[in-house]
Amino acid sequence: MSKICQITGKKAMGGCNVSHSKRHTKRTFDVNLFRRKFYWVEQDAWIELNVSAAGLRTINKIGLDAALKQAAEKGYLY
Repeated sequence: MSKICQITGKKAMGGCNVSHSKRHTKRTFDVNLFRRKFYWVEQDAWIELNVSAAGLRTINKIGLDAALKQAAEKGYLY
């Protein structure tokens, strides 16, 4: 499962752990992802999405249909 939100397009970022002695080692900052099922009223179907916490808030704010249309325009759905 890739670590990409299908609504917002958020991905895992790279960075460094910095110790007290300022030694840098590579690490990743993962996205807060969930695998959730949504009922899509317009299509009368259940769909399953990889959604971040920000993506869940977007769906709650503008609705599932509008969020899916936005994500499809930006190319985030796969």
